[in-house]
Formats: sequence, structure tokens, C-alpha cells
Amino acid sequence: MSENVALIGAGAMGGAIGTRLVETGNRLCVFDLDQEKVGKLVAKGAVAASSAADAASQSDYVITSLNSPKIVEIAVFGADGVAAGAKNGTLVIDMSSIDPEATKALAHKASDAGLRWVDSPLSGGAPKALIGELTLMAGGTAEDVADAHNVLKHVSSNYTHMGPSGAGQTTKLINQVLCGLGFLAVAEATQLALDAGVDAAKIPMALKGGRADSALLQEYMPRYVERDYRRTGRIDNMVKDLNGALDLARLSNTAMPLTSLCAEVHRMLTAAGLGGEDEAALMEFFKGPDKEQFK
Repeated sequence: MSENVALIGAGAMGGAIGTRLVETGNRLCVFDLDQEKVGKLVAKGAVAASSAADAASQSDYVITSLNSPKIVEIAVFGADGVAAGAKNGTLVIDMSSIDPEATKALAHKASDAGLRWVDSPLSGGAPKALIGELTLMAGGTAEDVADAHNVLKHVSSNYTHMGPSGAGQTTKLINQVLCGLGFLAVAEATQLALDAGVDAAKIPMALKGGRADSALLQEYMPRYVERDYRRTGRIDNMVKDLNGALDLARLSNTAMPLTSLCAEVHRMLTAAGLGGEDEAALMEFFKGPDKEQFK
């Protein structure tokens, strides 16, 4: 069954989600401040909206895919935002990765405005969105989370209700701790293999099925070896997510020494101007200080 969906935010992730929704027969109304991004989805069959309010007024579901709690708040509750055009009872599905406390506040504000709210951050990135195999972790009431699945089933193969509002975002932070540490561990092991003279390209095959095997090992060690830096994610987004995890750890008094170190490595690369690069560019960390750049 096709649905009427509004998409607010057509960046790398939103664009992939929108593409999949159009390709699976849904009516998609899209709004983004960047008209070039809107145009790419319109070329695939989406309808352009003049504002977030305009997109929401034409839809039963609103998906937001944005970069920060502040941007989500402006897009939903600001001038010409979603709340200004949405019908009473419209379900807002926030697929952004933002902190759990901000999500709880936004869900409360939505309820006051007559809207429903589900936080449904994701794992898998744009490649998985395009083939409908995202992993989604949802927070909200059981009824709203089930309703959201009518749309999200088109982009996901693993959808889990984790609890009330904010529970999806908390689970996403835990996912990012595991991913951040995993990316760095595989990069470090790759550099050791290269320096020690073993054929690093053969390691994923050699370790397949053993305890050290993982999806990250299979996907990223070959990319680290080849310095394949094509962009499917951003280092500075990982900084944001690890900062969120460490904020949560301070609230829960949880010691996270490895996550702190991992965040600092990502922060150093961001400070060096590599924040917009893919996690594959973690290999640049192992070059160390450059004598030719020394003054």
C-alpha cells in the first residue's frame, strides 16, 4: 500500500530515503532549503513543496532527516514549519540522529501541537536505504511506532520498538559507540598489517567466520587498504554522535575511556579539515605529523 509522505531534508541520507520511497510507489512531497537536492528527487518522481508547512499539508506522514536538534525544532515548529501546515494527528517520524533529551522535549511539544512523534534513527547509511535494508530503532508509543512502520517498512529490514520517546535515540548512540570503536579498531589493525608487510587485502577472507569477523571488517578493511575514500558518511557526524554518547555517560555516571579516545581521534581529523570525509579517511590519522609541513 502506498502512503502520502512528506520529507523534510534531502541531504545524503534524506535523499536516499526519498529515492527508496518513490521507487516503492509512495507519493513523496519534499522540502529542503537546497533546491538542487530537491530537484534530484523531483526528477525521480517526487513533488517539490514551497515550505515544510506546504509539504506537511499534503501528507499523512512527515519524515525529518536533519543534522541537529535545533534544525529539527525550526523545521517542525518554526515559521512555515511542519506544525503550521500539518493536519491534527499527523505522525512526525524523526530519522535524524539527535540526543535523547532533546527528542523527549520535541515529542512533548508536538503533542501540545496536536501532532504525534516517533524517533527512528537508523544504521546502515545511504547504501542500505536505497535497497530497503536499513536497521531502525524506534521510540514512542506502541501505537505510533506501529503506524510509522507503514512507511518505514519500505526502507528497512530490521525495525525494533525500543521504548518511549528518546529510546530510539539512546539506542542509536549505543550503535555509534560500537561503530566508532569498530571503525578505529579496523583502521589500526589495517595499518599494523601494512607496516608488518602482510597482505592486508587478504585479512577479511582469512578471518571470515572467526571471532574477529564483522561487517565492518569485511566492508572497511579493503577500503582502508585501497584508500577508498568515497563518501558514504562523515567523520564530523561521528564526532557529534560520540559527543552525545559521552554526554549520556556523564548523566549515567558511566566510565567510557575507549569512547573518549575514539572521539578525540575523530576530533583531531575534523580539526585537520577532514570532517566531511568518510570514515575510510581514518587512515590519514596514522600518517602522523608531516615533517614537510613543519615550520
